[in-house]
Amino acid sequence: MSADYVLEELLIAAIAGLLEGCGHIAVGVSSPIPGSAALLRRHRDREAGGRTRVSIIGTTIPEFRTDGGVDLFDSAGQGRVDAFFLSGGQIDGRANINLVGVGDGYPQQKVRWSGSFGSAYLYFMVPKVILFRLEHSRRTMVESVDFISAPGVSPPNVHRPGGPYALVTDLCLFRFDRERARFALASVHPGHTLEEVRDNTGFDFDVPEAVTETAAPDGQTLSILRETVAPVIADPYPKFARRVWGVSAAA
Repeated sequence: MSADYVLEELLIAAIAGLLEGCGHIAVGVSSPIPGSAALLRRHRDREAGGRTRVSIIGTTIPEFRTDGGVDLFDSAGQGRVDAFFLSGGQIDGRANINLVGVGDGYPQQKVRWSGSFGSAYLYFMVPKVILFRLEHSRRTMVESVDFISAPGVSPPNVHRPGGPYALVTDLCLFRFDRERARFALASVHPGHTLEEVRDNTGFDFDVPEAVTETAAPDGQTLSILRETVAPVIADPYPKFARRVWGVSAAA
């Protein structure tokens, strides 16, 4: 275990662990941490003889390039995407996400966000959707979202091969039980506590008898991130790579 890491590296390593067994991982826009986790997972799987594929919207690198939303939606509809990432201005205890806005009276809400785009479709079609939010507060982790952009669960008679698998924040990692429509705390990040998670979460969640700490990235993982992943993720996310690792895109 190494203490010489930053929060972003801890989150990347944690998400990469959740991606084990995925053959095709797709990454949307504004997702440098999930994108880095996908590349870390691919590196590990390729070293073990696997053929994990990663598609990143916005990259110019041919090996990871996708034609954007149309290609992603088509692949998901055919069952050719195993994992994807979603977020929301609000996320509630049933894994509903809100990307539209805050307040009653849609569409005249007091705060408006970018909109849902294809989130609901991908939430239904991708088997392993990992929710990701860097601000863990009662403003973002709410009891009930003000607007459901994409529902976490569906009635039994609705065809839904996909759905939420986990929620990763800057405080902790939750797993989601689709049958019970409920989150369970999986681990708390180093430097934080269960009480802090509870104080900053608006919804109820299950807690194990023994709360574990999220594993810190070891030296080998940090080397892979800094030497192999960083120059690649710098292509679609140059500011992130410079800030976290001080590197530029590979030539």
